[in-house]
Amino acid sequence: MKLLEIKNLKKSFDGLEVIKDISLSVEQGQVVAIIGPSGSGKSTLLRCATLLETMDSGELIYLGEHAVKTGAHGKAVYESHKHLKKIQSYFGLVFQNFNLFPHYSVIKNIIDAPIHVQKKSRAEALELGRELLSKMGLSDKENAYPCQLSGGQQQRVSIARALALSPKVLFFDEPTSALDPELTGEILKVIRDLAREHMTMVIVTHEMNFARDVADHVIFMDGGVIVEEGRPEDIINNPQNERTKAFLGKLAR
Repeated sequence: MKLLEIKNLKKSFDGLEVIKDISLSVEQGQVVAIIGPSGSGKSTLLRCATLLETMDSGELIYLGEHAVKTGAHGKAVYESHKHLKKIQSYFGLVFQNFNLFPHYSVIKNIIDAPIHVQKKSRAEALELGRELLSKMGLSDKENAYPCQLSGGQQQRVSIARALALSPKVLFFDEPTSALDPELTGEILKVIRDLAREHMTMVIVTHEMNFARDVADHVIFMDGGVIVEEGRPEDIINNPQNERTKAFLGKLAR
C-alpha cells in the first residue's frame, strides 16, 4: 500500500527552480533514504512533503487522499485547512536541531500534543510518553529539561515526541547533522530499531553507511532532480550515473 505519493512536484524561490518535476512514492513499511550534495533540493522536498513549504505545482497524496492537486491554471491547489489538519496527522517530522520546547520538561514535550491535538487523557498520554522514553533509553530523564540533556538525548526525545502522535510516516531531516560523531551512533541505533519494527520512514541523510544498511530504497538528488534511485546496494555500492559516482567518490576520499 502506498502511504505517500508525490507527483510532478515543482518549487522555485525567487525565480530559481529548486525542485524540477520530482515524482516518488513510499510504500507501507518502506525506509527511503534521500542523499545528495548540499543545495540539491533534499530538504525542500521534505518540507513540501510535510506542508512546511508550499509547492508551486504537482500532487501530494497521503493514504490515497490528496493534500495538493494541480489546478486548471497549472498551479498547486491545497485542500481545505480542515482536511490538511487530518493529513498532518498521518506523518511526523524529526528536525535536525531538535526543536524541543526549552521551558517544558522532557515528558511534557512528549505528551503535550497527544493531549491537546488528539485529546488523549493525561493518564493515557503519560503512559504512552513513559513507554516511548523507555524505548529511547531515557526513562530517568522524564523530569529533566532539554538544556540538561546531551544533543543525542535531545534528538531521542524529539523522536519520541514524533512517535507519540502515532504517525503512519516518519520524516527525518538530517537527524544526526547537529551531533558530534560519538552521539550520532545513538540516533542511528534508534532509527535502525524503528526500521526493524517496519516503521515507514523517509530520511534525508549524509550518512552513506547508514543509508546502505537501513534503507530499502535510496534516492540520489542533485540540481533539484532525482538523478538515480534504486536498492541501496546498487546506488551506493554500484552507481550507474556519472554524477552519483562523482558524489560518492568524493565522500570515499
